[in-house]
Order: sequence, then C-alpha cells, then structure tokens
Amino acid sequence: MPSTLPVGEPVPADGALPQSARKGTGDLGLYLHVPFCSTRCGYCDFNTYTAEELGPGVSRANYLETATRELALMQSVLGNSLRPVTTIFVGGGTPTLLPPAQFATFLDLVRDEVGIAPGAEISIESNPESVDAIDLEKLRAAGFTRVSFGMQSSNSAVLKTLDRKHTPGRVVHAVAEARAAGFEHINVDLIYGAPAESDQQWQESLEAAVALEPDHISAYALIVEDGTKLGAQVGRGEVQVADDDALAIRYLMAEEILSANGMQWYEVSNWEKPGGACAHNLAYWKSQDWWGIGPGAHSHVAGVRWWNVKHPVAYAQALEQGQSPAAAREILTSDQIYDEQILLGLRLRQGLSVSELTPAGLARGTDAVVEGLLEPADFEHGRAVLTLRGRLLADRLAVELLSL
Repeated sequence: MPSTLPVGEPVPADGALPQSARKGTGDLGLYLHVPFCSTRCGYCDFNTYTAEELGPGVSRANYLETATRELALMQSVLGNSLRPVTTIFVGGGTPTLLPPAQFATFLDLVRDEVGIAPGAEISIESNPESVDAIDLEKLRAAGFTRVSFGMQSSNSAVLKTLDRKHTPGRVVHAVAEARAAGFEHINVDLIYGAPAESDQQWQESLEAAVALEPDHISAYALIVEDGTKLGAQVGRGEVQVADDDALAIRYLMAEEILSANGMQWYEVSNWEKPGGACAHNLAYWKSQDWWGIGPGAHSHVAGVRWWNVKHPVAYAQALEQGQSPAAAREILTSDQIYDEQILLGLRLRQGLSVSELTPAGLARGTDAVVEGLLEPADFEHGRAVLTLRGRLLADRLAVELLSL
C-alpha cells in the first residue's frame, strides 16, 4: 500500500501560512500529482491507486477540475508572494492515463492565473505503454518541454519481476515518438537490483538506455518497502534482491557506461548531457519553494513544509468544502534547515561550501579527503564534492558531517 504520511502540526482550514513564510521569494515550482495507475507494480510505494483500489467516488474525468481548486487555494495562500512558476512537474502515478487536452487546459489556467516564467521547464512522467505519438504531439503543443519515461530495464524477465507491463521495444518507439514530437529533453528511468537480475542484464539495460540518446538518465537502486507486494515476497523468502555489494557494483557500472557516453553525474542518482539536468528536481535538492497539488503531495515555502491527505476522495472532499486538503505541516527549525542543506547538498555535483560546515564537520571533511570520499582539489578550493567512492557512501558521510 502507499507510504505513510509523516506526523506534524495541524494546518488552518484556509491553509494560511505563518507570518514568517508569507514573503517567499526566489524561484517557485509547481508539482501536480496524478494518483492513477492501470496496475500496481510490486515494488511501488508511491501514493497511487488502481481503479479497483479507488472504488466509487473518484473519476479520472474530473480529477484535474478538482486539482484546479487547489491551484486557486495556492493563489489565495501565497497572496503577494505569488510569482510566476519557473518549473512544473506532473508526476504520479501514470499522468498520461489522462487525456492531453486536460493537461493543456490545466497549463492554460496556470498561465492565466499564476503565470509561467519565460523558458520554464515543464515536465511530465509517462509509462511507455500509456502514451502514443499523437498524445506526445498534443502534450508538446500544450507546452510540455520535457518527458520522462519509466524504462526500468531492457530485459523482459526483469520487467516481469518488477510487474512492469511494457515491452523493451515499446520504450524505443516512445522515445523516438517524443523526439519527433519536438521534445528536446527526454529522460529514461532505470532500476537496478531487481530479483534475479544479473550484472550482464544491468549492463545491457544501461547500453540500451544510452542507445536511445536521451539527455538525462536516472538510475535508482531498488528499495524494498514494507507493505508492498515485493516486500511481502522478500519477507517470506520467495525472492531475493541484490545486497549492498552487488548494488555498489551496479552503480559503478552505471557511472562507467554513462560517463563513457558523454553523460556526467549532477546528483548521485542522475546523469545529464550538457543542459539536460532536471531543473525541478534541482529545486527540491536545493530546498527552494514549491507547491504540490494533489493527494499526498508535499509542498515547501520559506521553511514551512506541509503534505496533503493521501486518498483522492478525502482530498476532493476537503476542496469541495472550501478547505485546505493539507493533512499536517512542520515549521522547520534552523537546525533542520541546516541538516537538510548538508544532506541534500552533498548529493550534488557542485557539492557544499566548506564554510557551511561546523568546525567538527570540517575536520571530518578533511579526513574524508584522505579516505578518498571527497575530491582533494575541490576541497582545497573550498568545496566538499563527492568522489566516485564517496557517492557510494554519500548518506553515511552526510550524517557523519552532521553528527560530530
């Protein structure tokens, strides 16, 4: 089942922000969550629902009409600090289960009511089997500039263990159709460490992804989440997933193959060709402001983070009653803001300024250079930047920089 929401303090019925957060400045992103999937993948822990799981009372046909009510709430809550959005990301779920015309209407409303900054990145996620050439042409015409396909693997057996429904060949056609439709920015997602996946199969998936010539590739280690079908299978001993050593080998393979084909890492799990980085995700990693629309969506504005109720029915009911659909929020302390700055910033290719480290953290960073976890030349010039080995231990090192 979908993941559990965190615990926080109540949100006012009108969604009003504390006075301290009413003067948000800088870039503002917009995330739209589409919670529908045709089937549930066995490893998925996202807040998504199939038709059978939703039951009566929720319709794809009027979902974006409901979402526009939260867009109006966003305008009301942000007030004078509302500014044109610089990025829009439509994720899910499988957004492309909805007709392109609905997204065109939604983007038109954002342009008219909020504003979209010139040159804004507008992304949409898609499963390869959920979209065709005509859909992609319509999405591009609506204003989308970037599309992300859930490829996961080029091997049919691996796709089957992940409960993916597309064939490897469908990804090839989908990417070609997106490029023909005029999408300059195309991402493919890969997952490594699936049950019974071999190093050879992973290498073939990497090579197949590179052959598609996207300007962005994401490669994520499979995480076994409690409450998922895969989690239950692993718990019963029916399947085994890759251990940490195997995952490290797969990561090193990804770096070798992707870098050899003109791609550079800019975040631990993400590689780009020049100009291909995802601006919306960078905003998350840099703790910029964004508003998340949809059930279970998270938002962050000027040090206040909140999250919506998970179920689409409860979400729609709150908005119909003129209330915020937020389930709870937290006002970040200076310590929390600092911790996230280190934890997230260290994952980026640009790294951290060593001036942001405490004296103890700076000493640990100096040791990390000796251990081969941070780049010596960058550290000498005032930046803490992960080496390849450091990327394998990024989370541990970040905690160590904070805990001293």
